[in-house]
Amino acid sequence: MPCRPGPAPTTRSSMAERRLILWRDESVPPPNKMDPEIALAIKRALFHQQALADIRIINARKNAKGAITTSRHQNATAKMALGYRDIIITAAGTVDKVVVDVKENQSWERLKIHAVPLVQNMGEGTGGLEQMHEDIEVDDVGVTISTQVRCLVNPSAIWERRQKREIAASLVVFVVKGTKVAMGLVKKVIKEAGVWY
Repeated sequence: MPCRPGPAPTTRSSMAERRLILWRDESVPPPNKMDPEIALAIKRALFHQQALADIRIINARKNAKGAITTSRHQNATAKMALGYRDIIITAAGTVDKVVVDVKENQSWERLKIHAVPLVQNMGEGTGGLEQMHEDIEVDDVGVTISTQVRCLVNPSAIWERRQKREIAASLVVFVVKGTKVAMGLVKKVIKEAGVWY
C-alpha cells in the first residue's frame, strides 16, 4: 500500500515543483502511442488509489531523449505524487513497457557572485576557483555545486588586468540543483572562506 501524501499545500507550487519525469530504457524506441494515453493511464491508476485529485496527472509529453514529463495541479508538488511511485510506473508501463523509474524534475539554477577578491582566488599560493568551489560547499551546508565555479571573463584577461592593478575582484558563476537551494543561497547570502557575498 503506498504512503498517502498529506493535504495539498495552500500556496501554488511552481511549474518546476509540479513536474515528474518518467525515465525510459533509452535503448528501446518510444511506442507509437500518444502522450495523452500515458497521462490517462496514470490518472486512472491514481483515481483507483483514491489519491488526492490535485496530484493526478494533468498532461504528459516526451522530450527529445524519450523521457516523459508529467505535471500536476497548481496546488500539488511532484514530491506528493512520489508517494504513489510504484503505481505511477506500473500505470505508465501499460502504455510504454520500458518506463523504469519516476523522479522529481531536476532544475538547475545558475548563480553569480559579484566582487570576488582575486587575491584569495587567483594566482600562486591560492587554491584558485577549485578551492572556492570546495569552500562554498563546506561553509554552506547542504549545497552541492554541480559545475565548476568559473569566471565569466577569460581568466587570462582577468590575470593581465590584475597584474596591471586595474581590478582587484571579479564575477564568478556556478550552478546548483534546485530552485529552493538557489533561493536559499540568495536569501541568506553565500559564505566562502569566511567572506560573505
